[in-house]
Amino acid sequence: MFDDGSDELFEGIWPFMKRALLLFMPLWVYLICWSAGLNLFISAIAAGMSLTFIQIFEKMKLKRHLESNSAGENVIK
Repeated sequence: MFDDGSDELFEGIWPFMKRALLLFMPLWVYLICWSAGLNLFISAIAAGMSLTFIQIFEKMKLKRHLESNSAGENVIK
């Protein structure tokens, strides 16, 4: 298994949170858009785009985590 570092995000809870978000986030977004009276097509597109935000959030957090780890290793010798 490849170590991508995502298991260290949010004190190790991120893999479980990510699975729950990938499952429920599109459903929540769709239901919110549908109950707001938006068109069915627009609600479905908004629900699909919510998955992209989860991936972008994970990449930003991983980048920040890797930068903070590498900042500690930059010691002038």
